[in-house]
Amino acid sequence: MGIYLNPDNEKFFQAVNSEIYVDKTGLIGYTNKVLRTMKKYVCVSRPRRFGKSMAADMLTAYYSRGCDSAELFAGLQICGEDSFEKHLNRYDVLFFNMQEFLSRSRSMDELIERLKRLVIRELRREYPDVDYFDADDLIQSMQDVYQDTRRPFVIIIDEWDCIFREYRERKEAQAQYLDFLRDFLKDKSYIYLVYMTGILPIKKYGTHSALNMFTEYSMLDAGPLAAYVGFTEEEVEKLCQRYHMDMGEMKSWYDGYLFEEVGSVYSPRSVVSSLESGKFNSYWNQTETFEALRMYIDMNFDGLKDDVLRMMVGESVPVNTGSFANDMVTFHSEDDVLTLLVHLGYLGYDFERKCVFIPNNEIKGEYVNAVSVSQWGDVSKALKNSADTLEAIWNRRTSQVVEGIEQAHFETSHIQYNDENALSYTISLALYAARNFYTVYRELPTGKGFADMVYVPKKKFPDKPALVVELKWDKSAEGAIGQIKKKQYCKSLEEYQGNLLLVGINYDRETREHTCIIEEFRKESKVCGNRPMGCAWDQESGL
Repeated sequence: MGIYLNPDNEKFFQAVNSEIYVDKTGLIGYTNKVLRTMKKYVCVSRPRRFGKSMAADMLTAYYSRGCDSAELFAGLQICGEDSFEKHLNRYDVLFFNMQEFLSRSRSMDELIERLKRLVIRELRREYPDVDYFDADDLIQSMQDVYQDTRRPFVIIIDEWDCIFREYRERKEAQAQYLDFLRDFLKDKSYIYLVYMTGILPIKKYGTHSALNMFTEYSMLDAGPLAAYVGFTEEEVEKLCQRYHMDMGEMKSWYDGYLFEEVGSVYSPRSVVSSLESGKFNSYWNQTETFEALRMYIDMNFDGLKDDVLRMMVGESVPVNTGSFANDMVTFHSEDDVLTLLVHLGYLGYDFERKCVFIPNNEIKGEYVNAVSVSQWGDVSKALKNSADTLEAIWNRRTSQVVEGIEQAHFETSHIQYNDENALSYTISLALYAARNFYTVYRELPTGKGFADMVYVPKKKFPDKPALVVELKWDKSAEGAIGQIKKKQYCKSLEEYQGNLLLVGINYDRETREHTCIIEEFRKESKVCGNRPMGCAWDQESGL
């Protein structure tokens, strides 16, 4: 048992014995399947907080000859597979956390030399009787060990891409690192499996990759490993039942990453933190500040600012991920920035529709924080004042509501501000703070049509009024209120009748002004003939 060669299973032991542990050992079934095949090179990239290191520790505990993990895996999913005992603790495992080597090195030469020396030292301790041809050559030493013992190697590399995150501008060091990995790993018959994990996909140089033998699974396409990227819907539902947490709130806060193979995927670290604290909150910034996001959304690419605004109010935007260079400095277009944000976890990606979106409330909060200190001028003001605009709606102060809408309009008027759909972007920005209290629905089917925007109070805010918002373009706010009544948009909100506000908003192109009318829904108890009156405006509309 060594530090790098055949480590023990202590790290995975701690994970399994934690209060909250979600069984992801099914991943081992996949690595067993590709072991000693042409698909034996596996690179998995996913954001921070998504269990990369836990997966690496799990594979180490399973394959390493330096421990006996039969009892540790007892009762876990992998035990039911035929390959479980065949490969359990049967291999010489080399485990590296590259961040550790990077933090102790002043150059790429020093990093590579340190890694080689440490591994060779452990090889010679484990196999002192091997006739080593060159005691300073790592690759030759591994070959010598295999030749004498016929024991193959499994290589597990955690944080493999930290060099590209720390040495962002040092192209020569990056190339040197990739060349080392290629020489170390490629076409070695004594290596049965390589599993690398990091945040970024493998760096491209020109039209090819120095590590083109790898099959990559990323936030763009997780393929057969989708179920092991984060927590699935079923896993989170079981946790919510166990901890008596509201599944709807959990979904709105931490869901939104999407893979066609498994559907919804949740941020694991955030779910666990929420369950442990008993609170729905943002836990993202415990490991990364919003300034990392601000740096990218402040980039001056045409359309980037507009598309970020669209996504902040719930829209998806198309993206071309093909030009991304898989680093954090090479950006040729808005698409490259958006693709990086997918890999960092700040955006979700829909593979079928080829579009990106902000996945959940936790990440939306990071965008609000980033924009509030960005160079975006009036957008920051609109976001900061959105709470006041919402308060004005609650208190039916229409002039203040119009002021808030006008402020938001300054920053959205250039997004083809020529129809009700564009107006909805402005309203969503002006009422952004409403997402703290409401679940927001666009084009909600109700009554005899589709309400433009409906704000349904979250369960923990029963005192807040439900809002039905109807938008008009070059017509009138009165007409918007009339449409709500005529088409009975409140029909599906019966439980809120008595605490329900109708909001009609119109934009006049000629005067370039917004108008707003707010009415309170009032149920009537009187009867007209044999027909009960449902609400105060029945007489007005003749319904």
